[in-house]
Amino acid sequence: MKLFAGKEAEYRHRHDTIWPELTALLKAAGISDYTIFHDPVSNNLFGTMLVHNQEAVDALPQHPIMQKWWAYMADLMETNADHSPVNIPLIPVFYMA
Repeated sequence: MKLFAGKEAEYRHRHDTIWPELTALLKAAGISDYTIFHDPVSNNLFGTMLVHNQEAVDALPQHPIMQKWWAYMADLMETNADHSPVNIPLIPVFYMA
């Protein structure tokens, strides 16, 4: 994902004060250990999470709370027409357990 320049502090603030109903929705969908990293040089954002219920996670874009959060965040980052964050899937090239 890509953060707009100068929006770093507000992006952090909005996540520091994330809506309880959004956190509950993500947990109910089986998401845990969710972390977002920020590269201050490129303003790229990289998120990782454990997914315990892929079908529930796949349904999140249709949920009104998720859509409301995306609209709330749209002024801070690159988004698609539906306000979902533009993201580029990454291909794993190494893993060590």
